[in-house]
Amino acid sequence: MNRLPLIAVAGNPNAGKSALFNALTGARQKIANYPGVTVERHVGKLTLPDGRPAEIVDLPGAYDLEAASPDEQVTRSVLLGEGDYERLPDALLIVLDAANLDNHLRFALQLIDLGLPTVVALNMLDLAKRDGLELDARRLEAELGVPVIETVAVRRRGIEAVREALASAAVARRDRPEPAAPSSDGLSLQHRARAIARAAIVAESPSRALTHRLDAVLLHPLAGPLILAGLLFVMFQAVFAWAAPPADLLEALAIGAGNSIGAALPEGWLRSLVVDGLFAGVGAVVVFLPQILILFLFILMLESSGYMTRAAFIMDRVMRRAGLNGAAFIPLLSSFACAVPGIMATRTIDDPKDRLLTILIAPLMTCSARLPVYTLIIAAFIPEVTVGPGIGLQGLVLFGLYVAGIAGAVLLGTLLRAKVVRGGGAAFMMELPKYQLPRFGDVLIGLWQRAWIFLKRAGTIIAVTTVILWALASYPKAGQGEVQSEVSIAGQIGDAIHVVVEPIGFNRDISLALLPAMAAREVAVAAIGTVYALDAEDEAGLETLETRLAGRWSLATALAFLAWFVFAPQCISTIAVTRRETNGWKWPLFMTGYLFAVAYVAAGATYWTAVAFGLG
Repeated sequence: MNRLPLIAVAGNPNAGKSALFNALTGARQKIANYPGVTVERHVGKLTLPDGRPAEIVDLPGAYDLEAASPDEQVTRSVLLGEGDYERLPDALLIVLDAANLDNHLRFALQLIDLGLPTVVALNMLDLAKRDGLELDARRLEAELGVPVIETVAVRRRGIEAVREALASAAVARRDRPEPAAPSSDGLSLQHRARAIARAAIVAESPSRALTHRLDAVLLHPLAGPLILAGLLFVMFQAVFAWAAPPADLLEALAIGAGNSIGAALPEGWLRSLVVDGLFAGVGAVVVFLPQILILFLFILMLESSGYMTRAAFIMDRVMRRAGLNGAAFIPLLSSFACAVPGIMATRTIDDPKDRLLTILIAPLMTCSARLPVYTLIIAAFIPEVTVGPGIGLQGLVLFGLYVAGIAGAVLLGTLLRAKVVRGGGAAFMMELPKYQLPRFGDVLIGLWQRAWIFLKRAGTIIAVTTVILWALASYPKAGQGEVQSEVSIAGQIGDAIHVVVEPIGFNRDISLALLPAMAAREVAVAAIGTVYALDAEDEAGLETLETRLAGRWSLATALAFLAWFVFAPQCISTIAVTRRETNGWKWPLFMTGYLFAVAYVAAGATYWTAVAFGLG
């Protein structure tokens, strides 16, 4: 029985494959599902110019033959004759978006390398010309080594030329060799794709030319990562340098208001609650609002300019060392704001194992809730000096903490991929947006939203937790010669925790702050501020928290505390959203356990190393 020649239509999503398929087949098509999966199968009939009938199948859009999703797995299986798809296509029709040639050529090159008879449809030429892009189809044909037909599928332009090219390619299979193994060298394919795209361009608009020139630098294998690291370094320097004046002003206002209200209120529990609880606790957190806004200013500017997606591509190589790909970068970057939306953003990752691994390491990203802790300890113990032109030591230490979180994520991700979450690690492709100047109004709205979220947390979670801690730390009252934080209920709880954390250099103050910090990381600052204020009730008024810390902690203890916060998952919301996203308690409990264990080891190693160098 002679079977009809089989032609497969393949390409990236949004290349116009379905429009071209419809133009070739008209009403002579049917829709069903592929065997074993809920992926639609579009099959049609067409008559070639020489009179032969042929069967044509519209494959699901894909970015890579490594198959990161069920759709891509179907495409791979059909083209390689795997599993239930034993019949190989007799010819391949690749559809390219002419306006996005360099990105679409990457997958096209992988398909051409299979060795199947191939025709390329250079589609949507009208939109490319509208954007100021003019291409040489004959030059592209010479570079690819296969026929290239100019088409505008929605207007049926080039359809007859495609039929004629397919008639030459779709010869019934006889002794044709099996397709070659698909190339998995994504970087090499991308370089080839860009070189071919540049060769095929006759003219382009200044904005497109500028985009290509910028990408040549920003996506360069060596210059790209260095520029990204430089931007991050500047960002963390700015968190200290730019935020200092407004942060100092907020701190002075909080202390002044607390002292004024304290002087107006009669001695008693209400005065203690307002001054020692709310102003010393919540006020100690609110003063870090400028640092958080500066951090989000940079993130919003990078997102709206179009650079953030490029950063994902740059980080793809680093992410692969952790068994992930660049698709995990954006959820992890979101986790720098807060791990909760970062974990929710993993829904965009197709591979379930990649998604699970991203969830498990998302808390290692230094979220904005850690920033008050970091800046407090750094301001109290790290001198405000410069170590080079425009490089402050405090900003350098903050940058190092963020790098430590990223390095920890790569290392732990590698171990988890090897021992716990095996598999995954699919290739990464994403459309690159155009560069554009950030809109001032959008940035302001984003900053207002982040400020409101922070202040809302300060007025709800942090305030409630601080009031509870104040109550536990205020009673029973200390007698003559006793210290309030030692005799109170909170002090007794802290003593129980201190037994566990004393070997890693934590003092009773830290032990007391660890438990309430589970509500939100910033509460650690509020807890310490409240306890110190209660211990100093006989003093004339509030002091800066940095001043009190510097007199009660050793540098070794402070460094161990920082190391702890790099790794410890101290946020109930993070644990709760992990349970929701993984549909059970297995993975959130595993995540909490392994991160606490790593935090304990890291803090202990930091403390005893610092003591060995005489910093204890």
